[in-house]
Amino acid sequence: MTFRIRPATSADVAAIAAIYGASVLTGTASFELEPPEAAEMARRMAATVESGYPYLVCEGPDGAVLGYAYGGAYRSRPGYRHTVEDSLYVAPGAQRRGVGRGLLKALIGECEARDFRQMIAIIGDSRHIASIRLHEGEGFVVAGTLKTVGHKFGTWIDTVLMQRPLGRGAAEPPTR
Repeated sequence: MTFRIRPATSADVAAIAAIYGASVLTGTASFELEPPEAAEMARRMAATVESGYPYLVCEGPDGAVLGYAYGGAYRSRPGYRHTVEDSLYVAPGAQRRGVGRGLLKALIGECEARDFRQMIAIIGDSRHIASIRLHEGEGFVVAGTLKTVGHKFGTWIDTVLMQRPLGRGAAEPPTR
């Protein structure tokens, strides 16, 4: 599949909201129960970018947004400022076509360029094997599983924590 990964813009918000909304309504990657409106997604994207994190989209040859990924604060305390959490969503019709891998690779590169040192993936649902394998393929290792911490669709859901060093990782003190 041919696609292009680029920084997200406000023109992408409707497509991003639709992709995320489908995930909220049908999956367990997010523990939200109601999809946010496009205005809320625009607010979230602006806050992410203003905080110095990358926000990317994958665009198909026809210009359609096939997926998106962004980095965000792992935790709000200043001691965590060198660690970033990844978020990644792919449109249902574009899954298993390389979109997720392309987005994750690009997000890792963008976060390394910003001198983040660790990336954390919080996989909603230990049964989401495709997401776990995708992250493993890009150098993440399972750091642990939190059992039955979410409840959605009438069932308890685990969360898998995965981690990957970025750039120089912990080999040197951070520069920013």
